[in-house]
Amino acid sequence: MTLYSKIIGTGSYLPPKRVTNQDLTVQLAAAGIETSDEWIVSRSGISARHYAAPDVQSSDLAIEAAKSALEMAGLQANDLDLIILATSTPDFLGGFPSTACVVQRKLGITNGCAAVDIQAVCSGFVYAISVADSFIKSGAHKNVLVIGTEVFSRILNFEDRATCVLFGDGAGAVIMTGSDTPGILATKLHADGNFSDILSLSGSLYGGHLEGRAFLYMDGQAVFKLAVSVLEKVASEVLVSAGMKASEIDWLIPHQANIRIMQSTAKKLGLPLEKMVVTVDQHGNTSAASIPLALDKAMRDGRIKVGQNVLMEGVGGGFTWGAVLARM
Repeated sequence: MTLYSKIIGTGSYLPPKRVTNQDLTVQLAAAGIETSDEWIVSRSGISARHYAAPDVQSSDLAIEAAKSALEMAGLQANDLDLIILATSTPDFLGGFPSTACVVQRKLGITNGCAAVDIQAVCSGFVYAISVADSFIKSGAHKNVLVIGTEVFSRILNFEDRATCVLFGDGAGAVIMTGSDTPGILATKLHADGNFSDILSLSGSLYGGHLEGRAFLYMDGQAVFKLAVSVLEKVASEVLVSAGMKASEIDWLIPHQANIRIMQSTAKKLGLPLEKMVVTVDQHGNTSAASIPLALDKAMRDGRIKVGQNVLMEGVGGGFTWGAVLARM
Protein backbone atom coordinates (compact mmCIF):
# COMPACT_ATOMS: atom_id res chain seq x y z
CA MET A 1 0.00 0.00 0.00
CA THR A 2 1.29 3.46 -0.93
CA LEU A 3 1.67 5.79 2.05
CA TYR A 4 0.78 9.45 1.73
CA SER A 5 0.80 12.42 4.11
CA LYS A 6 -2.28 14.47 4.82
CA ILE A 7 -3.16 17.66 6.72
CA ILE A 8 -5.82 16.79 9.30
CA GLY A 9 -5.78 19.85 11.55
CA THR A 10 -4.98 23.56 11.35
CA GLY A 11 -4.55 26.26 13.96
CA SER A 12 -3.41 29.86 14.26
CA TYR A 13 -2.84 32.58 16.81
CA LEU A 14 -2.35 36.34 16.72
CA PRO A 15 -1.25 38.23 19.84
CA PRO A 16 -3.96 40.52 21.29
CA LYS A 17 -2.22 43.83 20.54
CA ARG A 18 -3.54 44.98 17.17
CA VAL A 19 -1.77 47.95 15.60
CA THR A 20 -3.64 49.69 12.79
CA ASN A 21 -1.99 51.85 10.15
CA GLN A 22 -3.38 54.88 11.96
CA ASP A 23 -1.81 53.73 15.23
CA LEU A 24 1.53 53.18 13.54
CA THR A 25 1.36 56.54 11.78
CA VAL A 26 1.04 58.30 15.13
CA GLN A 27 3.90 56.28 16.62
CA LEU A 28 6.22 57.02 13.69
CA ALA A 29 5.27 60.70 13.57
CA ALA A 30 6.52 61.06 17.15
CA ALA A 31 9.92 59.87 15.86
CA GLY A 32 9.81 62.23 12.89
CA ILE A 33 8.89 59.54 10.32
CA GLU A 34 6.07 60.45 7.94
CA THR A 35 3.65 57.87 6.59
CA SER A 36 -0.10 57.36 6.23
CA ASP A 37 -2.75 54.68 5.97
CA GLU A 38 -3.13 55.44 2.27
CA TRP A 39 0.63 55.13 1.64
CA ILE A 40 0.84 51.74 3.41
CA VAL A 41 -2.31 50.25 1.87
CA SER A 42 -1.46 51.36 -1.66
CA ARG A 43 1.97 49.72 -1.54
CA SER A 44 1.22 46.58 0.42
CA GLY A 45 -2.49 46.07 1.05
CA ILE A 46 -1.82 46.01 4.80
CA SER A 47 -4.24 47.74 7.18
CA ALA A 48 -3.12 46.29 10.52
CA ARG A 49 -0.66 43.98 12.22
CA HIS A 50 -0.29 42.35 15.65
CA TYR A 51 2.61 42.76 18.07
CA ALA A 52 3.52 40.35 20.84
CA ALA A 53 3.96 41.67 24.38
CA PRO A 54 7.58 42.05 25.56
CA ASP A 55 7.46 38.88 27.66
CA VAL A 56 5.94 36.75 24.87
CA GLN A 57 8.22 34.64 22.68
CA SER A 58 7.80 32.77 19.41
CA SER A 59 7.21 29.54 21.33
CA ASP A 60 4.30 31.11 23.24
CA LEU A 61 2.54 32.01 19.99
CA ALA A 62 3.38 28.59 18.57
CA ILE A 63 1.79 26.57 21.37
CA GLU A 64 -1.52 28.43 21.00
CA ALA A 65 -1.63 27.63 17.29
CA ALA A 66 -0.53 24.04 17.98
CA LYS A 67 -3.28 23.48 20.55
CA SER A 68 -5.93 24.58 18.04
CA ALA A 69 -4.49 22.33 15.35
CA LEU A 70 -4.37 19.34 17.72
CA GLU A 71 -7.98 19.93 18.73
CA MET A 72 -9.14 19.98 15.11
CA ALA A 73 -7.13 16.84 14.38
CA GLY A 74 -8.57 15.06 17.41
CA LEU A 75 -5.10 14.26 18.76
CA GLN A 76 -3.31 14.74 22.06
CA ALA A 77 0.15 16.30 22.29
CA ASN A 78 1.73 12.95 23.17
CA ASP A 79 0.36 11.47 19.94
CA LEU A 80 3.00 13.51 18.07
CA ASP A 81 6.28 11.90 17.08
CA LEU A 82 7.87 14.90 15.32
CA ILE A 83 7.76 18.68 15.62
CA ILE A 84 9.12 20.84 12.78
CA LEU A 85 9.11 24.54 13.56
CA ALA A 86 9.89 27.27 11.03
CA THR A 87 11.02 30.62 12.40
CA SER A 88 13.46 33.47 11.83
CA THR A 89 12.90 34.77 15.36
CA PRO A 90 13.78 31.87 17.69
CA ASP A 91 13.40 32.16 21.43
CA PHE A 92 17.14 32.10 22.01
CA LEU A 93 20.12 33.81 20.42
CA GLY A 94 21.91 31.31 18.23
CA GLY A 95 18.74 29.26 17.96
CA PHE A 96 19.46 26.77 20.74
CA PRO A 97 17.86 25.18 22.46
CA SER A 98 15.62 25.05 19.40
CA THR A 99 12.24 26.72 19.66
CA ALA A 100 10.76 23.36 18.61
CA CYS A 101 12.20 21.80 21.77
CA VAL A 102 10.77 24.66 23.85
CA VAL A 103 7.36 24.06 22.26
CA GLN A 104 7.66 20.35 23.04
CA ARG A 105 8.23 21.21 26.71
CA LYS A 106 5.44 23.80 26.87
CA LEU A 107 2.97 21.36 25.29
CA GLY A 108 3.83 18.86 28.03
CA ILE A 109 5.04 16.18 25.63
CA THR A 110 6.77 13.36 27.48
CA ASN A 111 7.21 10.73 24.75
CA GLY A 112 10.62 11.96 23.56
CA CYS A 113 9.39 12.87 20.08
CA ALA A 114 11.89 14.48 17.70
CA ALA A 115 11.86 18.28 17.47
CA VAL A 116 13.77 20.58 15.15
CA ASP A 117 13.77 24.14 13.85
CA ILE A 118 14.02 24.96 10.16
CA GLN A 119 15.15 28.29 8.72
CA ALA A 120 14.02 29.48 5.30
CA VAL A 121 12.52 32.80 6.46
CA CYS A 122 9.16 33.45 4.75
CA SER A 123 9.41 30.14 2.86
CA GLY A 124 9.93 28.28 6.13
CA PHE A 125 6.45 26.80 6.40
CA VAL A 126 6.53 25.45 2.84
CA TYR A 127 9.97 23.95 3.50
CA ALA A 128 8.71 22.41 6.76
CA ILE A 129 5.66 20.87 5.07
CA SER A 130 7.90 19.33 2.42
CA VAL A 131 10.24 17.85 5.05
CA ALA A 132 7.30 16.48 7.05
CA ASP A 133 5.81 14.97 3.90
CA SER A 134 9.04 13.10 3.19
CA PHE A 135 9.35 11.79 6.75
CA ILE A 136 5.76 10.55 6.77
CA LYS A 137 5.91 8.91 3.35
CA SER A 138 9.13 7.14 4.34
CA GLY A 139 7.38 5.64 7.36
CA ALA A 140 9.83 7.27 9.78
CA HIS A 141 7.14 9.37 11.46
CA LYS A 142 3.35 9.24 11.66
CA ASN A 143 1.94 12.36 13.36
CA VAL A 144 3.85 15.56 12.69
CA LEU A 145 3.24 19.04 14.07
CA VAL A 146 4.41 21.72 11.60
CA ILE A 147 4.53 25.29 12.90
CA GLY A 148 5.39 28.70 11.48
CA THR A 149 5.86 31.28 14.23
CA GLU A 150 7.40 34.76 14.34
CA VAL A 151 7.90 37.84 16.50
CA PHE A 152 9.21 40.06 13.70
CA SER A 153 8.38 43.20 15.67
CA ARG A 154 11.60 42.49 17.62
CA ILE A 155 13.84 42.91 14.55
CA LEU A 156 12.21 45.96 12.93
CA ASN A 157 13.89 49.34 12.62
CA PHE A 158 11.14 51.84 13.36
CA GLU A 159 13.19 54.54 11.67
CA ASP A 160 12.92 52.68 8.36
CA ARG A 161 9.47 53.41 6.96
CA ALA A 162 9.96 51.02 4.04
CA THR A 163 10.11 47.93 6.30
CA CYS A 164 8.64 48.66 9.71
CA VAL A 165 5.08 49.07 8.37
CA LEU A 166 5.09 45.67 6.65
CA PHE A 167 5.67 43.05 9.33
CA GLY A 168 3.82 41.61 12.29
CA ASP A 169 3.81 38.75 14.78
CA GLY A 170 1.79 35.53 14.75
CA ALA A 171 1.81 31.75 14.47
CA GLY A 172 0.12 29.07 12.41
CA ALA A 173 0.27 25.29 12.63
CA VAL A 174 -0.89 22.11 10.93
CA ILE A 175 -1.03 18.47 11.97
CA MET A 176 0.07 16.03 9.27
CA THR A 177 -0.37 12.29 9.44
CA GLY A 178 0.05 9.15 7.37
CA SER A 179 -2.84 8.33 5.04
CA ASP A 180 -3.77 5.75 2.42
CA THR A 181 -5.32 8.52 0.29
CA PRO A 182 -3.39 11.39 -1.29
CA GLY A 183 -3.03 14.58 0.75
CA ILE A 184 0.20 16.36 -0.12
CA LEU A 185 0.17 15.93 -3.90
CA ALA A 186 3.52 17.57 -4.68
CA THR A 187 6.15 19.90 -3.27
CA LYS A 188 8.97 21.88 -4.86
CA LEU A 189 11.73 23.83 -3.11
CA HIS A 190 14.41 26.21 -4.38
CA ALA A 191 17.08 28.60 -3.14
CA ASP A 192 19.62 30.97 -4.66
CA GLY A 193 22.24 32.33 -2.29
CA ASN A 194 23.35 34.86 -4.91
CA PHE A 195 20.41 36.99 -3.75
CA SER A 196 21.16 36.66 -0.03
CA ASP A 197 21.82 40.38 0.34
CA ILE A 198 18.39 41.69 -0.77
CA LEU A 199 16.57 40.47 2.35
CA SER A 200 18.63 39.81 5.44
CA LEU A 201 19.40 40.27 9.11
CA SER A 202 23.16 40.42 8.87
CA GLY A 203 24.14 40.96 12.49
CA SER A 204 26.37 38.36 14.14
CA LEU A 205 27.63 37.71 17.63
CA TYR A 206 31.38 37.86 18.14
CA GLY A 207 33.05 37.76 21.53
CA GLY A 208 29.82 38.66 23.25
CA HIS A 209 29.24 41.72 21.05
CA LEU A 210 26.87 42.28 18.13
CA GLU A 211 28.54 43.06 14.84
CA GLY A 212 26.63 44.22 11.76
CA ARG A 213 22.95 45.11 11.49
CA ALA A 214 20.59 44.24 14.34
CA PHE A 215 17.50 44.97 12.23
CA LEU A 216 15.90 43.45 9.15
CA TYR A 217 17.07 44.90 5.84
CA MET A 218 15.12 44.62 2.60
CA ASP A 219 15.67 45.91 -0.92
CA GLY A 220 11.96 46.17 -1.65
CA GLN A 221 12.16 46.58 -5.42
CA ALA A 222 14.58 43.67 -5.85
CA VAL A 223 12.49 41.39 -3.65
CA PHE A 224 9.29 42.35 -5.48
CA LYS A 225 10.79 41.65 -8.91
CA LEU A 226 12.28 38.30 -7.92
CA ALA A 227 9.20 37.16 -5.99
CA VAL A 228 6.85 37.75 -8.92
CA SER A 229 9.13 35.76 -11.20
CA VAL A 230 9.84 32.73 -9.01
CA LEU A 231 6.33 32.29 -7.60
CA GLU A 232 4.84 31.78 -11.05
CA LYS A 233 7.57 29.31 -12.00
CA VAL A 234 7.41 27.21 -8.84
CA ALA A 235 3.62 27.06 -9.03
CA SER A 236 3.90 25.68 -12.56
CA GLU A 237 6.56 23.19 -11.46
CA VAL A 238 4.48 21.77 -8.63
CA LEU A 239 1.44 21.45 -10.91
CA VAL A 240 3.50 19.54 -13.47
CA SER A 241 4.83 17.30 -10.72
CA ALA A 242 1.28 16.51 -9.60
CA GLY A 243 0.02 16.06 -13.17
CA MET A 244 -2.53 18.82 -12.74
CA LYS A 245 -3.59 22.04 -14.41
CA ALA A 246 -4.02 25.46 -12.82
CA SER A 247 -7.76 25.23 -13.47
CA GLU A 248 -7.89 22.36 -10.96
CA ILE A 249 -6.71 24.60 -8.09
CA ASP A 250 -9.60 25.42 -5.78
CA TRP A 251 -7.66 27.84 -3.56
CA LEU A 252 -4.37 29.71 -3.83
CA ILE A 253 -2.67 30.63 -0.55
CA PRO A 254 0.46 32.63 -1.31
CA HIS A 255 2.82 34.01 1.31
CA GLN A 256 0.96 36.99 2.76
CA ALA A 257 3.54 39.71 2.14
CA ASN A 258 2.27 42.13 -0.45
CA ILE A 259 -1.13 42.16 -2.15
CA ARG A 260 0.38 43.23 -5.47
CA ILE A 261 2.73 40.22 -5.57
CA MET A 262 -0.14 37.92 -4.59
CA GLN A 263 -2.49 39.29 -7.25
CA SER A 264 0.22 39.07 -9.91
CA THR A 265 0.77 35.39 -9.14
CA ALA A 266 -2.94 34.60 -9.35
CA LYS A 267 -3.29 36.41 -12.67
CA LYS A 268 -0.26 34.65 -14.20
CA LEU A 269 -1.79 31.31 -13.21
CA GLY A 270 -5.09 32.35 -14.77
CA LEU A 271 -6.90 32.11 -11.44
CA PRO A 272 -9.68 34.52 -10.50
CA LEU A 273 -8.80 36.64 -7.47
CA GLU A 274 -11.82 35.16 -5.71
CA LYS A 275 -9.88 31.88 -5.45
CA MET A 276 -7.03 33.51 -3.50
CA VAL A 277 -7.09 33.56 0.30
CA VAL A 278 -6.07 37.01 1.56
CA THR A 279 -5.31 37.81 5.19
CA VAL A 280 -2.31 40.12 4.75
CA ASP A 281 -4.57 43.13 5.27
CA GLN A 282 -5.24 42.10 8.87
CA HIS A 283 -1.85 40.83 10.08
CA GLY A 284 0.80 42.06 7.65
CA ASN A 285 3.78 39.95 6.71
CA THR A 286 4.24 37.36 9.46
CA SER A 287 7.00 35.51 7.56
CA ALA A 288 6.86 31.74 8.19
CA ALA A 289 3.50 32.13 9.97
CA SER A 290 1.66 33.82 7.13
CA ILE A 291 0.62 30.81 5.04
CA PRO A 292 -0.65 28.68 7.94
CA LEU A 293 -2.47 31.71 9.36
CA ALA A 294 -4.32 32.14 6.05
CA LEU A 295 -4.91 28.40 5.70
CA ASP A 296 -6.46 28.14 9.16
CA LYS A 297 -8.67 31.17 8.54
CA ALA A 298 -10.06 29.68 5.32
CA MET A 299 -10.52 26.25 6.91
CA ARG A 300 -12.43 27.59 9.88
CA ASP A 301 -14.71 29.94 7.94
CA GLY A 302 -15.69 27.09 5.64
CA ARG A 303 -14.18 28.31 2.39
CA ILE A 304 -11.82 25.35 2.08
CA LYS A 305 -13.72 22.08 1.98
CA VAL A 306 -12.67 18.45 2.21
CA GLY A 307 -11.35 17.19 -1.12
CA GLN A 308 -10.40 20.60 -2.49
CA ASN A 309 -6.97 21.35 -3.93
CA VAL A 310 -4.95 24.09 -2.24
CA LEU A 311 -1.74 25.58 -3.63
CA MET A 312 0.51 27.19 -1.01
CA GLU A 313 3.67 29.04 -2.02
CA GLY A 314 6.18 31.38 -0.45
CA VAL A 315 9.39 33.34 -0.95
CA GLY A 316 11.89 34.41 1.68
CA GLY A 317 15.35 35.63 2.47
CA GLY A 318 18.16 33.38 1.42
CA PHE A 319 16.78 33.74 -1.27
CA THR A 320 14.38 30.81 -0.84
CA TRP A 321 11.11 29.84 -2.46
CA GLY A 322 8.83 26.86 -2.78
CA ALA A 323 5.31 25.52 -3.25
CA VAL A 324 3.08 22.78 -1.86
CA LEU A 325 -0.01 21.39 -3.57
CA ALA A 326 -2.35 19.72 -1.06
CA ARG A 327 -5.69 17.97 -1.22
CA MET A 328 -7.54 18.77 1.96
